[in-house]
Amino acid sequence: QDRLSESGGGSVQSGGSLRLSCAASHYTYGSYCLAWFRQAPGKEREGVAALDNDGTTSYADSVKDRFTISQDNGRNTLYLQMNSLKPEDTAIYYCAAGIPLTCDINYNFENDDFGHWGQGTQVSVSS
Repeated sequence: QDRLSESGGGSVQSGGSLRLSCAASHYTYGSYCLAWFRQAPGKEREGVAALDNDGTTSYADSVKDRFTISQDNGRNTLYLQMNSLKPEDTAIYYCAAGIPLTCDINYNFENDDFGHWGQGTQVSVSS
């Protein structure tokens, strides 16, 4: 049974901010790579940001300098702070945990690289 659970989605206007949370206590130790993905209607799932177990972060070019991935001090919760939101950020956002070859979100992951997923949370940005 997966133990990832996202929250914090909602509807905002362009330029607004949201912070997504993912309860991920089961995956914050060891070699897990934690990441955020999103899927917009009619589009393929895409990587947004990743956090390696050594603290290294990576971001998709489309969200760089606007989004920040982080963990709380107790390493129980994964966050995605989203600022300067745009209509094209509208999607269902998922947190995921896995042990891929690399934790660089821009890597072309295989389908089974992330074996643990949350149920997703909707983010809608209006113009």
